Amino acid sequence: MAETSYGWAGWIARVNLTSGDITEESDVEMQKDYIGGMGFANKIMYDEVGPEVDWMDEENKAVLAVGPLTGSGVPLAGRSTWASLSTFTTDHLVVDMHCGGQLGAMLKYSGHDGLIIEGKADKPCYIFIDDDKISIEDASALWGKGTRETTEALCKKHGAECCVAAIGLAGENLLPYACVMNTRSHSAGAGLGAVFGSKNLKAVVVRGTKACHVADPQMVADLSDYMISQVIGSNNNHVVPSTQQSWAEYYDAGSRWTARKGLYWAAAEGGPIETGEPKPFELNTMGYRCMKSTKDMGPAAEKYTVKMAGCHSCPVRCYAQVHVPYVQEKTGYESQGNTCVPGFPFSAYMQSFLKADGIFEEDGKTLSDLSVSYNMLISATVDDLGLWCNYAQLYRDLAYTYSAGILDKHVPAEQMAEYNFDAIIHGQDPSSFVKILLDIASNDVENKPISLLGHGPIVWAKEWDCMDWFDNAKSALINYRGWPVHHSIETFGQVGGLYNMMFNRDDMIHSAVNFHGCGLPYELKEEMATEMWGKGAIDPVKDYTEMNEAKAEFAWWSIVTDVLHDSLVLCNWVWPMAMAPAKERNYRGDLDLEAQFYTAVTGQKVTIDDLYKAGERIMTLQRANTVRGMKDKDGNVGCNDLRGVHDVITEWVFEKDPEIEPFTPGTDKMERKDWKKALTMLYKRFGWDEKLGCPTKECLKDLGMDDVAEDLESRGLLTEGGVAFDKRTRTYDHILEKYCGDNPALSA
Repeated sequence: MAETSYGWAGWIARVNLTSGDITEESDVEMQKDYIGGMGFANKIMYDEVGPEVDWMDEENKAVLAVGPLTGSGVPLAGRSTWASLSTFTTDHLVVDMHCGGQLGAMLKYSGHDGLIIEGKADKPCYIFIDDDKISIEDASALWGKGTRETTEALCKKHGAECCVAAIGLAGENLLPYACVMNTRSHSAGAGLGAVFGSKNLKAVVVRGTKACHVADPQMVADLSDYMISQVIGSNNNHVVPSTQQSWAEYYDAGSRWTARKGLYWAAAEGGPIETGEPKPFELNTMGYRCMKSTKDMGPAAEKYTVKMAGCHSCPVRCYAQVHVPYVQEKTGYESQGNTCVPGFPFSAYMQSFLKADGIFEEDGKTLSDLSVSYNMLISATVDDLGLWCNYAQLYRDLAYTYSAGILDKHVPAEQMAEYNFDAIIHGQDPSSFVKILLDIASNDVENKPISLLGHGPIVWAKEWDCMDWFDNAKSALINYRGWPVHHSIETFGQVGGLYNMMFNRDDMIHSAVNFHGCGLPYELKEEMATEMWGKGAIDPVKDYTEMNEAKAEFAWWSIVTDVLHDSLVLCNWVWPMAMAPAKERNYRGDLDLEAQFYTAVTGQKVTIDDLYKAGERIMTLQRANTVRGMKDKDGNVGCNDLRGVHDVITEWVFEKDPEIEPFTPGTDKMERKDWKKALTMLYKRFGWDEKLGCPTKECLKDLGMDDVAEDLESRGLLTEGGVAFDKRTRTYDHILEKYCGDNPALSA
């Protein structure tokens, strides 16, 4: 093997489950233009999976990739990206599945930047990567077991230091809502588990003992200390505490910087640990800032909290580990841990829905105590089943189909009795949720109709004649292809709406919402937004103004930074560093850090504008792949009318709050003409066709994507027009430099 470069390992492993062939190939040619992670995975999918392949076909692939910063010591560089074909939406569209845990770093330490899984095994198997040794192993004894038992068995066999990424019953049963779990509770969703199941692949096991070569280790360390002490906040980079504290100029109850005096990891081993008041410039107290369990589930979660944990190289620690005796009694799992929706599915989604309809009752128990039991019971069960919720859509759909009497129409009475919804809605024993989730994971639609919910609303709503659910604001469905809001119009209006349209699933973008909820006063955020994106980029909550170029810039930046982070690979829950907790730097962040870390790790000098251009290239590549695989209105594969067929926002965003006009205080309602203008302005910002929203010949060639342009042209899907990147882009290089005097890269 050739000598590896700095940052990248330089090699991608390819495992063909049909033939048993295992090879390795260089990724050097992709590094400059596609970086890693999402870029690598999407490039491989574009080049190797044709537009008419279905997700269950043997020709589909599952591609795992990491980036040059993975495993390098850069803070929050512990995530990884998968790409495959969507199982839960329409047409033949590529989706990304981003996950945390230890998988990415372990893959890098094995000497690989990626893994291409292709073909289909003739019996259950798993892939074992042990540095340079890669093998396909028999998994027959593991088939039918949950993700936790599978993980435990494989770690006992190959060593506890291994990272296991496994599917449960949902994936084995080819349920479209199935995920892959690594490091116990870190999920890669969007149907990846079903793709594994279709290939008879139970797990990927990785052990890596090599190093990640870094060009300038001292600069990585110095930048890391600077970032942790001055620039980074808490979960979602919230930069003020949620309670008034002696050191803080501002506080905001919505902030995820939840540490305070008198708040404890009350179930910690060895006795309670107080979170206290960790301050900026204190490197060693950083990990106490985020108390995610009580933030998500309420005060009662404190007594069950063991600690906060997180992904590889994460100082924030937003992964709540709790131990609820009730859940252990009902499921056998001693503890649960998660970072997001699986940690609060009932209290935030089902319970709120049922309460709004006057259905949910507490029956004497405190709401918070009850919520912890419900949430953790569901969390433990879905994680073990490898069941994905489509960013909580499963829970909203379950609540709606129950409350509207739809389940009563389609599910046999004896099964409804087993589900015991009466006990659930009266705040009694929630253990029947285990039965509900098991039946959904079974994918036995004929005998257990409730499992249809695990196919997503584009299937069950059509089958049960409930398509009006898409236009009900309670559904939270933001696109007719079956995905819900992910920090959408409630987050800076048109900006959030725009980035919710651009992908083939919920967008998973946190760049804008991190800024939205950081806790700083609006006037200060407005001043900062003007510096970065232009005057008028943001509005107060539910007091929106009409679309303008600064909002288009903010939307473009939100998309490009997210894609960049998923390619480097960094955590977009916290990155980018647009704001900071230090009053001494006027709360400004540092937008050059990604480029400075990239330079320190790889030895290749870049600016943040260079990286943003790469992020735009990768986003444009995925849009091009969508053009190839999307069907037109007549059902033909291949359609470049993204505006008319793909980027179609649901009607409820225009119909909600019927007594209030758009652009008046008190509503986040959108206006149709303005929305069309918003799409046009974003398309123009990307250099795409302003009428159709598809990449143009000039756009692709300017981004160095001649091969993609030739492919689309041969299919009759390429249009003319567009403006070169340098002629339409705003310069971000050192835009906040005057606030960053202590940045070590500036004096190097």
